[in-house]
Amino acid sequence: MTHSSSNEHEKEDDRRASDDMMDRDDQNAKEEQDVSKDAPPVNPWDPSQFPDGGFKAWSVVAGGFCSLFCSFGWINCIGIFQQYYQSDYLRGYSSSTISWIASLELFILFAGGLVVGRVYDRYGPRYILLFGTFMHVFGLMMASLSTEYYQILLSQGICSPIGISCLFTPAVNCIATWFRKKRGLANGIVAAGSSLGGVIFPIMFDRLIPRVGFPWAMRIGAFLILFLLIIANLTVVSRIPPMPKPITAKQYLAPFQERTYLLTTIAAMIFVLGLFLPINYIQAQAVEFGMDPSLANYLIPILNAASLFGRTVPGFVADKIGPYNVHTFMCFFSSVVAFALWLPAASNAPIIVFAALYGFGSGAFVAILPTLIAQISDIKEIGLRIGMEFGVLSLPALVSNPIGGAFVAHDNGGYRSCQIWTGCITMLGAILFVVARISLGGPSLMKKV
Repeated sequence: MTHSSSNEHEKEDDRRASDDMMDRDDQNAKEEQDVSKDAPPVNPWDPSQFPDGGFKAWSVVAGGFCSLFCSFGWINCIGIFQQYYQSDYLRGYSSSTISWIASLELFILFAGGLVVGRVYDRYGPRYILLFGTFMHVFGLMMASLSTEYYQILLSQGICSPIGISCLFTPAVNCIATWFRKKRGLANGIVAAGSSLGGVIFPIMFDRLIPRVGFPWAMRIGAFLILFLLIIANLTVVSRIPPMPKPITAKQYLAPFQERTYLLTTIAAMIFVLGLFLPINYIQAQAVEFGMDPSLANYLIPILNAASLFGRTVPGFVADKIGPYNVHTFMCFFSSVVAFALWLPAASNAPIIVFAALYGFGSGAFVAILPTLIAQISDIKEIGLRIGMEFGVLSLPALVSNPIGGAFVAHDNGGYRSCQIWTGCITMLGAILFVVARISLGGPSLMKKV
């Protein structure tokens, strides 16, 4: 009897202990819940919240690579169309008139940033990418059916670049939301897609046009672009949710009230006046002075292959010593190469070397410029501010190639004045980037800026 009573007491004690433990667990859980309610929400813009890696972040980089392959990579091969249209498809038109096709492509690519950047901030990248995919592919398909100058101007010069702008801007902006410490490297890898596109497309069209004709060459290119853009649409996403809010004129003007942003923009505008001239005219100029056309067809692929390294290596170095430092140096490098190699070139070797070195130097411009803007911007406004930067660059991009064409016409088909202009205007742009760099970080050369 005593033994039975003792067991009952032990069981009762166990039950009480168990109940006490459950009560303590419930109390702790309640306290933790209360603490979690009182704790401030995680700020996605806090520097500690940037993943700077991981499968999701690098898949965005891969999608951005595909997007820039199809968008800016297409723009990087405009020189092959300038040469082809001058010698064949539109041979009844002047070089300056034909160059308006390429100029409109550049203008709309950059000008679209004024609208696309703001739409990105409000709604995110998804619908912009879908619309851009449709417009780019549709424009190229329409170009394949075109036989007149105005038709090519409308399809390849207007419709396609509207899509290109919608593909380029979101891809660049999304990278800034996933990377902070490795932003230069990530932007460089994404921008390398444009370089690879600038290698593949010229070689592809050089082989396809003689075999299947211009119309089917354009269609095959459009199908390749469609396939890659499906990948981009599935992978390019922003880490930070969109924030719908009203658009005001003050928001567009505010960045230009900041000294460093304004100086950076002015420097970039000046540099862009000369940036694309070698890309657009190097092939036609090489044929003019006697290079075999079959060799000249590889100049743009060589230039873009070198820019593949120019977009990745400087981006990696920029993460170590500062994007403004690297960007300014590469702008000076591009200008010096134009003076030292393109201007005096009178044989095949110098112009091939120029194509490689200029591709390496100029490739850093597009790759690092978004990093410069991100460095001096609130990440919440990254779409607007990068869009504004590229939107303003649409103006020099629009007039750049016609100015080059006017110099060619002035020299009766020669390119000396165009080459001198390229070297001088890019040198001025590089000097102004020095001013912007000093505005941000002071005159010390050793400071990471």
